[in-house]
Amino acid sequence: MKTDILIIGGGGSAVRAAIECRNKDVIIAVKGLFGKSGCTVMAEGGYNAVFNPKDSFKKHFYDTVKGGGFINNPKLVEILVKNAPKELLNLEKFGCLFDRDENGFIAQRPFGGQSFNRTCYCGDRTGHEIMRGLMEYISKFERIKILEDVMAIKLIVNNNRCYGAIFLDLKTGDIFPIFAKATILATGGAGQLYPVTSNPIQKVGDGFAIAYNEGAELIDMEMVQFHPTGIVGSGILVTEAVRGEGGILYNKNKERFMARYDKERMELSTRDIVARAIYKEIQEGRGVNGGVYLDVSHLPNEVIEKKLETMLKQFLKIGIDIRKEPMIVSPTAHHFMGGLRINEKCETNIEGLFACGEVTGGIHGANRLGGNALADTQVFGAIAGKSAKEFVENCEFEYINVEDLITEIKEEVNNLEGNLNLYNLIKDLKKIMWDYVSIVRCEEGLKKGLKKIEEIEKNIKYVKVSGIIDMQKYFELKNMITVAKLVTKSALYREESRGAHYREDYPETKEEWRGNIIIKDNKIWFEKVDYDVDEYLKRI
Repeated sequence: MKTDILIIGGGGSAVRAAIECRNKDVIIAVKGLFGKSGCTVMAEGGYNAVFNPKDSFKKHFYDTVKGGGFINNPKLVEILVKNAPKELLNLEKFGCLFDRDENGFIAQRPFGGQSFNRTCYCGDRTGHEIMRGLMEYISKFERIKILEDVMAIKLIVNNNRCYGAIFLDLKTGDIFPIFAKATILATGGAGQLYPVTSNPIQKVGDGFAIAYNEGAELIDMEMVQFHPTGIVGSGILVTEAVRGEGGILYNKNKERFMARYDKERMELSTRDIVARAIYKEIQEGRGVNGGVYLDVSHLPNEVIEKKLETMLKQFLKIGIDIRKEPMIVSPTAHHFMGGLRINEKCETNIEGLFACGEVTGGIHGANRLGGNALADTQVFGAIAGKSAKEFVENCEFEYINVEDLITEIKEEVNNLEGNLNLYNLIKDLKKIMWDYVSIVRCEEGLKKGLKKIEEIEKNIKYVKVSGIIDMQKYFELKNMITVAKLVTKSALYREESRGAHYREDYPETKEEWRGNIIIKDNKIWFEKVDYDVDEYLKRI
């Protein structure tokens, strides 16, 4: 296959990119089902955008960089806050419906770490509504083709120029190339590195790994966000909208414990602070059944039934009526702030390779604010699509001979000679990440974790692979190992605590560590962030 633009991924940023370059030949290649297997469709809380005259781009910018530990790329943050309102209005043009207030204006609710109520929403199923509208809109364009159940296992890169990717067909087992003048990675994050996660099963970090393997630069991979509130045991997300509407956290002693950790913002503190607070309450014996209580029973029934409808139905299925009794929640692996380093045009350091959405880093710094991710998908999805379209209009294209690459991939799988259980290795890797590279970290644990990850890496050639699903899981495990090493090495390198990265052996945030950790080709280094926030605010 050959196309103008290849988009790998099927969530909000992928579809928005496709819409932007719809007058070109576009292939959207999705590992699962289009519009149903990514994180966007699962996003519940909302979309941050400045609409109220009392709000401002300056406030949104400052909230974002403050929440991000002041290591965000300020140019990307400025693009995010200035373009978020426009892209939300575009979503309405595409057919998405957002809640309105009694005066007909777009309704906005409070979210953690923000100085203004700027989170736009559709009940507590905002991401689902966005994907519904996007999917309906994109169906109008004949030049956009969608391939489902295909997994990108290798980018086609020659002399630092990307020419597409090699895929595994998850229905037939075939390995085949898609050649493209421009390629957009929109593959999302890697929550499935952990046993407790809000992410769907597809999110194992494929995009991070296949780009890194070809020489892409990644930034701040140690910054993994644990959402404070997931259903105990399953990790299924309990949206921040619950706290935004007035939900209260308390421990087994009926203490509203957030007063100990952030007396001013309480439950609406940033996610890193709330997640660590819950973790500490559990670790110190004040938890209940492995979690803490989250209560909305004091709210009027009509508020819960209208604004938290999904949560109400979700908990009723497990026998809990949140109108009458509290939920029990604990932290769950949720979002990667780190990822591919991009510039303002969503270009990576590999020519012809663009990236958008959660697979990128630099926008959210050390900690993402709730409501900024959906805005990110639309703002940078649009930019990636526009940049890719401009690129293909001004580039020469040539086929790269990939027969040898495909033969090598097939031989790699055929030569697997052992009887190790592939699924046990995946389970072991997840446990290692949870035990040593999760909410609270230290040098001893990180080094122990890295050693155990490398042991799994040595054993992968001894796994038994039988059938297409095993092939998929084999390639996924390889990618998971790559990403696990990137996260762990970056976490070891940053000898401070900042945002989602908490080192109990370096609990302070240090000015000399205000910067980004870059990793590429087995090399890791630190780049200082030195922009003056006040000076930057003056020109926004």
